[in-house]
Amino acid sequence: MQLVFATNNINKLREVQSLIPNHIKLLSLEEVGCYEDVPETQETIEGNAIQKATYIKEKYGYDCFADDTGLEVDILDGAPGVYSARYAGEQRSSEDNIQKILKNMDNATNRKAQFKTVIALEFKGNQHLFTGICKGEITHQKIGDHGFGYDPIFKAEGYDQTFAEISLEEKNKIGHRGKAVQLLINFLNSNA
Repeated sequence: MQLVFATNNINKLREVQSLIPNHIKLLSLEEVGCYEDVPETQETIEGNAIQKATYIKEKYGYDCFADDTGLEVDILDGAPGVYSARYAGEQRSSEDNIQKILKNMDNATNRKAQFKTVIALEFKGNQHLFTGICKGEITHQKIGDHGFGYDPIFKAEGYDQTFAEISLEEKNKIGHRGKAVQLLINFLNSNA
């Protein structure tokens, strides 16, 4: 079985490749000849995931899946949410995004947040959605140098370390993307 993972984010690709079993061949956008930016213009995380998967299926004909992820912070009314990648601007700088979150939460006592990943799968003519959520909190400063995005300021519930301090294997076990990918894998294994 082969599937396209509709992402240009090399970090996401690596993270998901480490989870997918060997009998599923994961193709990158580059491997199918897609070099353009896949549109993400929807107002919800689910909408963006669906838009990306549908785009690849319609334009390139491959069964595929796409994900969209957002960090949802309680005290910021769920922001940055669907705008997580460009929270501090179109330059999509993780450092700028982190600094903006920390500044906006400067004196906040409620630091609850969650990461949410939605995977949209286009498979054998049908569409399926898989959602993974990891609840936690935002730290007061950046800690750790692993991971990417908001990892240095997010601690999962029950953990004393940020996502940027734990191993990729540990993050995949407890994290939002790992949970969504596991649901995807379970579905594919039972529908292969």
